[in-house]
Amino acid sequence: MRAITRLLQIVTARARRFAGDRRGNVAIISALALPALMGTFGLGTEVASWYANQRAMQNAADSAAIAAATNAAVGYDTEAKAVTAQYGFPDGQNGVAVSVSNAAACPAGGNNCYSVTITKSLPIILAQFVGYKGDTTLAGGAPAKRILATAVATQATVPRPYCLVTLGQSGTTLRTNGAPKADLSGCNVMSNGSADCNGHNLGADNGDAHGSNSGCGVIEHSNIPLMTDPYSGLASNIPPDNCGGSYPQEPTKKNGAALSGNNLLSNTNLWSGNIQRCGDLQLTSDVTITNTGGPATLVIYNGDLDLNGYTLSTAPGSQLTIVFAGDNNYSHTPMGGGTLDIQAPDATSGSPWSGVAMYQAPNLTQGVDIASAGNSPTWDITGLVYLPHAGVTFSGAVNKSANGTSCFVMVADNVTINGTGSILAHGGCAQAGLTMPSTQVPGRGRLVL
Repeated sequence: MRAITRLLQIVTARARRFAGDRRGNVAIISALALPALMGTFGLGTEVASWYANQRAMQNAADSAAIAAATNAAVGYDTEAKAVTAQYGFPDGQNGVAVSVSNAAACPAGGNNCYSVTITKSLPIILAQFVGYKGDTTLAGGAPAKRILATAVATQATVPRPYCLVTLGQSGTTLRTNGAPKADLSGCNVMSNGSADCNGHNLGADNGDAHGSNSGCGVIEHSNIPLMTDPYSGLASNIPPDNCGGSYPQEPTKKNGAALSGNNLLSNTNLWSGNIQRCGDLQLTSDVTITNTGGPATLVIYNGDLDLNGYTLSTAPGSQLTIVFAGDNNYSHTPMGGGTLDIQAPDATSGSPWSGVAMYQAPNLTQGVDIASAGNSPTWDITGLVYLPHAGVTFSGAVNKSANGTSCFVMVADNVTINGTGSILAHGGCAQAGLTMPSTQVPGRGRLVL
């Protein structure tokens, strides 16, 4: 009995000691809390992974949308997907899907923006410990989290200035026939029709055409927006015709009456403001125009300017605009060989003809073509030559005027460039007072969303 009592005492004491021993609590609590801890840790880790993937996908979508908008052609979607692949998100691989559209809604209105959406499904591993099963499944049925990134871009436009513009919209309005010495480097050219340069690209920095461009310009562009005529409004500055219906013409037959009086021009002439001549105007010697009170505007009504082998020039500090006006029963061109060496009114002149050297009135559609521009006569011109309905064969080298800055721009209906067809000096149109013709051309895409 004593032995049994002693045994009970020993067991009771050890039971009390065991009940009071706390050394196992941490292990028990840890065991109970482990699933929750693992779930919380796993969720945090996987959320961080989702965020990192989403940021990488967003960068890819942004770049791809810009690339698609910049491309803005048939292969815009291919280019966008090539960009996402470079960022590590190839379409159709590793759970990645890339969709591209060129008809996305634009924040500013319209449905012509470019959108790129990248989706990727990531497997869920540790987050399952807290019961999160994701929002999609992988191919084998495993739970996954769907990550998405979307970007929207539009094609930005930038202005491009031109030194040669053809306004005609029918057929090919800018062409070359060989022209191995043509040199329009530093210039851009624009055709409102199509452009076809056979054998030489002109050396122009950019060749743009509203229609198709075949070979014109170092960099060629087709489907450029139409350019509106930027200079037609200057016709309002042409003074009224005071000729009284009389327009003497040079004789077409050997025994015809020669020109006389105001229809002949020689030596030095002190001109300012509007100078009107009725009918053909012919030089009988080299002529220098000197201004006495501001730039001069020579308005020739219903007649040609026949240089007759001589030189018409502006004196240092003097400026001249030649305007052809009237109706379509007469001819309205510079002709007769010689040299046209004139500086247009510059930016400080205050003239309504600022930057304009030669201007055919927009109502003139007949008798306006020029067969050997820059060659017969030679053109040494600072400023704009505006021939809106003329067919021009450009075959010479145009240099700046002797006393002007380096600026030459020609606007015509259609132009054929033969032979030299060069602009030897350019770049000073702002100083010359001329706002160059320009149009908005597609540029790089820009993000809008």
